[in-house]
Amino acid sequence: QVQLVESGGGLVQAGGSLRLSCAASISIFSINRMGWYRQAPGKQRELVATITSGFSTNYADSVKGRFTISRDNAKNTVYLQMISLKPEDTAIYFCNLQQLNVNYWGQGTQVTVSS
Repeated sequence: QVQLVESGGGLVQAGGSLRLSCAASISIFSINRMGWYRQAPGKQRELVATITSGFSTNYADSVKGRFTISRDNAKNTVYLQMISLKPEDTAIYFCNLQQLNVNYWGQGTQVTVSS
């Protein structure tokens, strides 16, 4: 059973930074794509960033230039470095990976940005 555990969320003022971590219970070396998603109250879950096994990255337009996704295969961990945070970044952030056409999600970590 694949388990993903996110951490690093919290309350921060606008303009601040946070680093989220997602630890996987399996080796992520061969996982083609891992990603971060977020869901704000009353809104649908949306893609934030993805990273492939070849370390190619993709970002939502709203976070380009502010967020950086990375992965450490040796630690089976994916990170999301967030800078210049805005109140509209407030959401629960979820880690995702897909294995054998099954999507796995973590429990999420709350990020709250105050104005």
